[in-house]
Amino acid sequence: MSKNTDNQLTPQPGLFDFMEDLLPKTEPELPVHPSFDDFVVEVQKQRSAEQDSTDTGSNHVIQPISIDLRRHDAILFKSFGSGSSGNCAFIGDRSGGILIDAGVDSKTVIEGLKSIDLDMRDIHGICITHDHGDHVRCVYSLIRRHNHIQVYCTPKALSGIMRRHSISRRLKDYHHPIYKEFPFKIGGLEITAFEVNHDGTDNAGFFIKRGDLHMTVATDLGCISERADYYMRQSNFIVIESNYDADMLRNGRYSSYLKARIAAQNGHMDNVETARYLASIKSPELKNVFLCHLSQDNNTPALAYTTVAEALGITPGVVPQPGSIHLEVLPRFNASPLFTLHK
Repeated sequence: MSKNTDNQLTPQPGLFDFMEDLLPKTEPELPVHPSFDDFVVEVQKQRSAEQDSTDTGSNHVIQPISIDLRRHDAILFKSFGSGSSGNCAFIGDRSGGILIDAGVDSKTVIEGLKSIDLDMRDIHGICITHDHGDHVRCVYSLIRRHNHIQVYCTPKALSGIMRRHSISRRLKDYHHPIYKEFPFKIGGLEITAFEVNHDGTDNAGFFIKRGDLHMTVATDLGCISERADYYMRQSNFIVIESNYDADMLRNGRYSSYLKARIAAQNGHMDNVETARYLASIKSPELKNVFLCHLSQDNNTPALAYTTVAEALGITPGVVPQPGSIHLEVLPRFNASPLFTLHK
């Protein structure tokens, strides 16, 4: 961990007992989507032909991962966009699941769900990491026609969204308050929000459990906090920011102020920092790493991939061996393939 940060302490027993009645209660198990077993698995073995034009020509070749949507001991993961133009991802199982963030237009999300034989009726909640526009700008357009969906974020994060953006005040009607370090359930997923270092309002990462599978999502962070490290070390699957290449940022066209903001402890992570951290927590339990939120101006998929791959001992272009870590770079402007994540 190359940047220092204030300690984030685990709540002591009884410290927040007064909040017990405010915390979300366990929700009932949701029905299995009836048509999922008819899905054509072979379609999902194809790598994304939708890579944006800036990715074309990269020497980064992503190898296929075996897809078996009939597995019950798996987490399904699909990104609909990852970067400053918009962030949104699906995490769930055969009965549906959640969206992490809502910065991608509803048409893209709906079409992306349709491609994996799901629709908005299968989305049981939207978990918001923070109040920046690339993570929330489409949240109301997603829920106003699908009003069974609740928005899960901290009260402070909701206040930031309402203060920063021209979003209908009716968004508050769909808000389900959550609190960091207090687990809550949405369908078959148990989710814990935790503190991350970024310059939004009450920024959160999410630790997600399905059975004995553990996944951490940390899309925007300037350094690895104690709490982020705590959850990532427990994870089989990690979605982590690899935002910029330090040389590209230093020599790029951004103003000095913006460069300093990006490189700050509450800004974004560069490729080397991400690589160094992942190498420090590498273990047989860590199965998949997804690099997210790449800068369009200060990074390339090839740079991010090769920097992290070298640190993890991965040879680019070589099919990962059983038991090794699968490394992926999420597309910035387009949807990823569907990934079936299992031990």
